[in-house]
This record gives sequence, C-alpha cells and structure tokens, in this order.
Amino acid sequence: MRKKILVANRLEKKALDILTEKYDIAFVSTSSPTADEDIKKVIAEVEGIIGFGLEVNDELLELAPKLKIVSNVSVGYNNLDIEALTKRNIMATNTPDVLNETVADAMFGLLLATARRIPELDQYVKTRQWKADLTEDYYGVDVHHKTLGIIGMGRIGLAIAHRAHHGFHMDILYHSRSKKPEAEEKVNASYRQLDDLLKESDYVLLITPLTNETEKMLTLREFQLMKDTAIFINASRGKTIVEKDLITALQTKEIAAAGLDVFEKEPIEEDNPLLDMPNVVTLPHIGSSTYETELKMSKLACKNLLAGLNGEKPPTLINEEVWKG
Repeated sequence: MRKKILVANRLEKKALDILTEKYDIAFVSTSSPTADEDIKKVIAEVEGIIGFGLEVNDELLELAPKLKIVSNVSVGYNNLDIEALTKRNIMATNTPDVLNETVADAMFGLLLATARRIPELDQYVKTRQWKADLTEDYYGVDVHHKTLGIIGMGRIGLAIAHRAHHGFHMDILYHSRSKKPEAEEKVNASYRQLDDLLKESDYVLLITPLTNETEKMLTLREFQLMKDTAIFINASRGKTIVEKDLITALQTKEIAAAGLDVFEKEPIEEDNPLLDMPNVVTLPHIGSSTYETELKMSKLACKNLLAGLNGEKPPTLINEEVWKG
C-alpha cells in the first residue's frame, strides 16, 4: 500500500509530479484544517505533510499518529510547533538559502518603490492627472548615499546590504543577536544597539524571523525613535511589529513612509487603514515569488520529504535532535 502525503496550500507542479509517482496525495487549502471532519480523517493516515502555512500544532498532531515528517516550503517556520513535533520524534524541515537573492531583489525594490513613490506616481500617470511639470508635492527622496539600518543580518539581510552598499553607496548599520564579521568585512556594516540603529537610519529594514523574542519587536516607542523622514520596510513577518502602532506612527508623521510585504493578517483585511495611505507601498507577501525560486523551494521541500520517509536525514532538518542516525 502506498504511503499517504498531505499537500498544504502550495507546491509547484513539477515538484508535485515527483510525489504523485510514489505516494497517494491529499490536498488542503487552509491554515487550520482540524475543524473539517473529512480532512481530519485524511490527517489520521498521512505519513508526511508538505506545503506552506499549515498550522502544525498539538491539536493537529494528536490526529496524526503515523506522521513522520513535516516539510515546510518556506524559510520561516513559525507555523510549526517545533517543541510538539520534537516531543513526538517527528522531523521538521524548511527551505533556507535558495531564496536569499530573490527576496533581496524584491525587498530592495520595495525600498526603492517606497522612496521614489513609484506606485503612487504610476497611478498619477495612468489616471491622466499628469498635465504639467511635477511640483515638489510629488517628489520622492534619495536612496543613494543614505544610511540603511538592517534589523536581522542573516543571509537575506546581507544580500540586501550588498545591493545597498555596492550598488547605491549606502552606509550600513545592523542589529542582530550576535555581531556579523562577514557583513562588517563585505559591506563595511557597523553594529548598533536597536535604539541607536533606529535613531541613526534613513531607512529601517526588518528581516528577522518570527520567534517569541521578535514578536511585537517594534512598537510605537520604536517608531517614535526613528527620524520623521525615515522609511520603514517590513520584509519579515507581520507580527514582528505592532501594526496598529505603525499605523499611528504614519498618521502622526512620526515616520515618513512604509513599504510592507507582510501584514498582521494575511490576506490583509479590506478596512485596514494602511490600504488608504498613499505613503505606504503594499505587496502581497511576494518576497520569494518568482517561478524559478518557488520551484527550487518546492523541489528542496520534496527532497526533504523523500529523505525523511525513506529513513534518511533530510538536507535541511530543523530539529536535529530527533535524528537518530
């Protein structure tokens, strides 16, 4: 009898075809499947879960006695209860590194679009408002030779810093759990305590994972520390900031603008004030969303899944302690 696999929310077809040759596949398009009785019956039979955004917690795991591995198609894994998985000796994997450059492209593009007001001015032209030379009401701000403060100097942060420093001659400040000699050497980055980074930076880019330590990391206090000309870019997760405090900071002009790829609730709610602010550029969580990169992520997730189901160590195992060798 073929093993059963649950595919959650997202997997590129070429990667899915690899699995359908070997396993019986069930699909779910939700983050919280445990309320559906039919899905609960499926979960009871699956040995592997692969996909994006599925909440894998104690409640789900109680329904999955055969489960051996959960393969996230994502670098972040805040949707996985790693402690609960480890307690049951279930492997958890993610897809790091393959998306670093793609996310860095998108997030630096978001920074540029926000600084130069590109989406706003695109609409200005397309709605036939452009009748004469622009007045200063429509000017953006320079990016080159400004100071970029990066909160979370991991591989993606370093890739963004490389674009900023070498391409736009920006000065790089960073804050992270530990100092990063590679960043200091390659992009002349300078470490700062968080408050100092916020005060000194023209652009503040948040690129930390969502953890217990980083949840609600930036509140109104932190936004008020920024320059009133500062632009904030969130490339992290929506819950790493207090979104209502960001809204307040924008409304009271504590900061000048924001570029956001992530939100507290996704998809963003229709009545969210951010959607009506011309100084806010909004993207639908597309940091890694190129076909090439999404396929690489899906293939790595499949490789992790296949290894775990075949009794081998997955290439990017998160909870190493479950691996017995």
